[in-house]
Amino acid sequence: MGRGSIALEWVSEFTADGGPRYLQIVGFMEQAISDELLKPGDRLPPQRLLAERLGVDLTTVTRAYTEARRRNLLEARGAAGTFIAAPRVDLTQVIDLSMNIPPPPAGIDLDDLLRQGVSQVLMHSDVDLLMTYHLGGGSSADRAAGAMWLHAMLGALDEERVLACSGAQSALAALILSQTQPGEAILAEPLTYPGLLTAAAQLGRHVVAVDIDGDGMRPDLLETLARRHRARLVYLNPTLQNPTTHTMPAARRIEIASMAEKLDLRLIEDDPYWLFSPNAPKPLAHYAPRHVFYVSTLSKCLLPGLRTAYVVTPEGMPQDEVLGALRSFVLMSTPLMTSLTTQWIHDGTAASLLEGIRTEAWARQELAHRTLGDAGLAQSGGIHIWKALPAHWRGADFVQKARAEGLNVVSHEAFRTATGDTPGAPAHIRISLGRSRSRFELVNALRRLAELAQRRRQREVVV
Repeated sequence: MGRGSIALEWVSEFTADGGPRYLQIVGFMEQAISDELLKPGDRLPPQRLLAERLGVDLTTVTRAYTEARRRNLLEARGAAGTFIAAPRVDLTQVIDLSMNIPPPPAGIDLDDLLRQGVSQVLMHSDVDLLMTYHLGGGSSADRAAGAMWLHAMLGALDEERVLACSGAQSALAALILSQTQPGEAILAEPLTYPGLLTAAAQLGRHVVAVDIDGDGMRPDLLETLARRHRARLVYLNPTLQNPTTHTMPAARRIEIASMAEKLDLRLIEDDPYWLFSPNAPKPLAHYAPRHVFYVSTLSKCLLPGLRTAYVVTPEGMPQDEVLGALRSFVLMSTPLMTSLTTQWIHDGTAASLLEGIRTEAWARQELAHRTLGDAGLAQSGGIHIWKALPAHWRGADFVQKARAEGLNVVSHEAFRTATGDTPGAPAHIRISLGRSRSRFELVNALRRLAELAQRRRQREVVV
């Protein structure tokens, strides 16, 4: 397509479940830009012409163009028309590919959703109660909402086992505090969630790495190290693991659950990504319900700002110690946000929001694989990817160079336990896909990362 010619090839068909039509139009643009059907300088049709082509009213197209300009996809040139914008060059802007948050939901107007949700909460709640202290663990309605949300993972639950908490990090710290003593070891995989490492260090515990094979943590080594260190607590993130994206198969989960029962261990199953995996095995909590604390945060699959996570305590275990530890970090969950979460789960909004986020997350995974290629890229379906670096890169060096060029990523060193060093292992980076405001911005950032690696390689060949 010549620059300045009117582009129409990108126009697609609306879908019944694709959300508001103006957002679907923006989605058509983003997809076409990502696929390079639309390039900077391509002219878009006048709004009336596009409205006729799509069979919608002019207001819908005007709203779509306005939203696309807000996302820096388009630029207006007066009488000349509307054109695909060149990537914005902003030397002060850093594109954050380091923070694991869910992407903007496809086909959903989040502004409208928030306004309607808060309005419903205020309509059905006593404002005074929303602004005062609450008991930890959530109200009966909050616990019931948690049981509803977790039904896909764990089936029918006794709501009394469900605690509503202010985020998974505070829940994790409370579990460490209540289930271990200062100086004790916590067992985890060699690469693990940095929040575990931070909480353990702050609370005077230490993390010991249990080696893995192709299926995940090895049960035989779990037994050996649990006995050697007299460890009582094990941390696992078995589905779309952070950072490796590995999913532990069902057979290994059964072996780990059996070992927990044999040694009377307590497992923390941190499971924020289960809903992103179309074929995820049953959680460990299904196989060892009397030994597993199951933690599921909404920060990774809905919105971080909801500040809501659910903890399912083991069958038959009193919750007093966990609640007491939790209150020492966070006296209570924020009532307004917890009530909004409860409202959305009960009225089905949370399920709709999840579908929009999963649709966008899967589309971004596909874009990442197309842009970076499959070499050195782990297969996954969540909100981050795990990419092996060329042999001449150290992870810390690549991260530093990328940051200098306005791209934030995280290297494998940030996830490594002190006892989990593997000399000679290839360097990796975790690339988070959700923080970018649009697919357009994400693809540009991924191309810059790929070019950075290639440029370094060429420079070394010349030398």
